[in-house]
Amino acid sequence: MESEAPSRAANVLLLAAVALVGLNLRPFITGIGPLATDIGAETGLDLKGISLLTLVPMALMGLFAFAGPFLQSRVGARRSTLASLAVLVLGSALRLFAAKGWQMVGTAALLGLGVAVIQAVFPGIVKKQFPRHVGVVMGLYSATLMGGGALGAQAAPLVAAATGNWHVGLAWMAVPAVLALALAALYLPRDGVSVQKRTSAIAFLKRPRVWLLMVCFGLVNGGYSTVVAWLAPFYREHGWSAAASGSLLAILAVCQALAALVLPVLAKGKDDLRPWLWLTLVMQAAGFAALAFRPEAAPLASAMMLGAGLGGCFALSMIVALDHLPDPAEAGALSALMQGGGFLITALPPWIVAALHEATGSFVAGWLLHLASAIVVAVLYWRVSPTSYARAMNTPTAGAEIGPARG
Repeated sequence: MESEAPSRAANVLLLAAVALVGLNLRPFITGIGPLATDIGAETGLDLKGISLLTLVPMALMGLFAFAGPFLQSRVGARRSTLASLAVLVLGSALRLFAAKGWQMVGTAALLGLGVAVIQAVFPGIVKKQFPRHVGVVMGLYSATLMGGGALGAQAAPLVAAATGNWHVGLAWMAVPAVLALALAALYLPRDGVSVQKRTSAIAFLKRPRVWLLMVCFGLVNGGYSTVVAWLAPFYREHGWSAAASGSLLAILAVCQALAALVLPVLAKGKDDLRPWLWLTLVMQAAGFAALAFRPEAAPLASAMMLGAGLGGCFALSMIVALDHLPDPAEAGALSALMQGGGFLITALPPWIVAALHEATGSFVAGWLLHLASAIVVAVLYWRVSPTSYARAMNTPTAGAEIGPARG
């Protein structure tokens, strides 16, 4: 019993570290939308320029996620996470001094780099430390990630209004990053001497299933990147204040967090997660349709529906990727590659929607684009049956490199 108590306490503290790390991965993005008008007025960034503050970090999340297998095998997941949290502290603090457009884009790149590395290695930590509770812990991680989005959207305009300075509204995010760094340094498990066996990214990329997971993840999270970039400006065009539009975005993010936490728990024990994924896609479609056709009819309900769909789909997609392979290192590498290709896709929609707005004078075309994306993903997920996991991840040319999946 004495040995169980310290183990239980250590797991609780490790879960706290997981939650606090997740909390820091989105505020720097969601805080931009409510302050977009103020940022553009001082820095000279137009809508396309503002979209870069989402596009650039999302693109880096994609590019550097491909380094996940290398980082896990050569650097170690713990060391990679700690270095990346230090980068988040620096990037947030530098926003206090960023007065020009290129400086803001530079801080976005720095922050995106830090988040990219964490997202690439963290699922592997979860799979290794909580092998019997992957779904629940990934739900916690996803929920706090989305909750961090709510925190950024709500707090950024409030802090900016209280201080009279939008720079402070963004730079305060260095504080929770410092706390996450301290907790992670204390409680994340140390990397072994021989860290994790190397997994060939090239071998993974020969599998059509990996590309399918990338496309689905990218299209869904493209909806997220567009929403965090343009939902607040969309309602500001309808006469809402910065605080009110930020509150709507925060409510959406809270619903994302709740769905990311609750849906994996409800789906626990289910081998086939596709019905749950389809439920989240229906919610997304309903939310985007409401924004396109009746934005003022029930904005709160639309935001809640859209948030629940996006958050639940994110968490379930991560679990599906990890379920494809039993080995933590290999499952983490697959998750990293899914995020890599996915975030490269995710980076583009905010800029595309900005261009559509410039051409049409409205965000409606952008919302319809994401309505169509939800339908496409629903069709693609038909192929992701749990009975296909082992077959999809084993081929004659690479079967020796990648172990058998759980059937």
